[in-house]
Amino acid sequence: MMTAVIFILVLSVLVFVHELGHFWTARRLGVKADEFGFGFPPRVFGFYKDAQGKWRYLRGNKSLEQLLAGQEAASTVYSLNWLPLGGFVRIKGENGEGKQDPDSFAAKSLWRRALILAAGVIMNIILAAVLLSAGYMIGMPQSLEEARPSARVSQAEILVVETLPNSPAQVAGIQSGDVILAVNGEAVKSHAELQALVTAAQGQTADFLIRSGEEEKHLEIIPELMSSTNTPGIGVSIYSSATIRYPFFIAIWEGIKMTGIMFWAIILAFAGLIAGIFSGSGVGAQVAGPVGIATLTGQVASLGFAYLLQFMALLSLNLALINILPFPALDGGRLLFLLIEKFKGKPVRQSVEAWIHTIGFWLLILLIVVVTYKDIARLF
Repeated sequence: MMTAVIFILVLSVLVFVHELGHFWTARRLGVKADEFGFGFPPRVFGFYKDAQGKWRYLRGNKSLEQLLAGQEAASTVYSLNWLPLGGFVRIKGENGEGKQDPDSFAAKSLWRRALILAAGVIMNIILAAVLLSAGYMIGMPQSLEEARPSARVSQAEILVVETLPNSPAQVAGIQSGDVILAVNGEAVKSHAELQALVTAAQGQTADFLIRSGEEEKHLEIIPELMSSTNTPGIGVSIYSSATIRYPFFIAIWEGIKMTGIMFWAIILAFAGLIAGIFSGSGVGAQVAGPVGIATLTGQVASLGFAYLLQFMALLSLNLALINILPFPALDGGRLLFLLIEKFKGKPVRQSVEAWIHTIGFWLLILLIVVVTYKDIARLF
């Protein structure tokens, strides 16, 4: 239950910020938003300003035209809805109507419409930078090798990423995910410290204190000369990490920098998935749907708030990339039609565009169903 609650809160923040980007940009560019809602319909209630500038209250899930008795609200209707999964914005003229009205989306220039459509993606990228910056202010996991001199380091540890086949570490029982705490009673918190202790113990039995899950255990391992590196070792690939905290302004810069690094890594990973589809290797377990993401959210939340911030930033960047793809029903698909309009000199017929977006929407729903089925199958 707690996993479900955390997942809903995380998803709500990501979607709400995305829609807020569309809403804020539309208003700044002179386009009216008929409704801006928190959560998804059915509607619980809403507020708006009438022609006299007085706040009015409405209730129910009928259309705004019915609830307003055919009159147009002078301002946006701000509504609260029953399904707490983010939010939505209804922009006047987004489906091509009202081209004669100056406050309609359809009446605006091509670049203004493009900016409104891209604003949701931009806001998700900004959100990721804010989350990562906040994480660096309160302390967030990072590689010690990548930490700046001004960093405040705590909870440093060495994580085993991989063990080499038939190596001393594998024979002793060290597995991926284990943490090396000490060698011969001396605590190790960095790659350099571990290498020094392993070198000193070459050819001799050394006592390694290992944390595997919640259990701590002592393993006797004899370090040997590794042919791959020509240095003493036990045959592990490690990652030295710690909780890193930065001063305010440095934290902001590190958050922005990490946002760019993560976004580029996501782009490369997505390109690899597409290449895998066309090469016939498929995507396997690399793609997760709502159930898989909810499970991951619960696992990350159990590690701590800083880990959850990092994971939210990752999800926000994934949402940004997916939405900017030139696929019908997505923001990128609508931007593609604006690009066609630019080169064609006139917009694509509205009925044709609407059908294409509808087909794209149902294809996305089908993809979600298939991926969700695979997520559930993996759980059992």
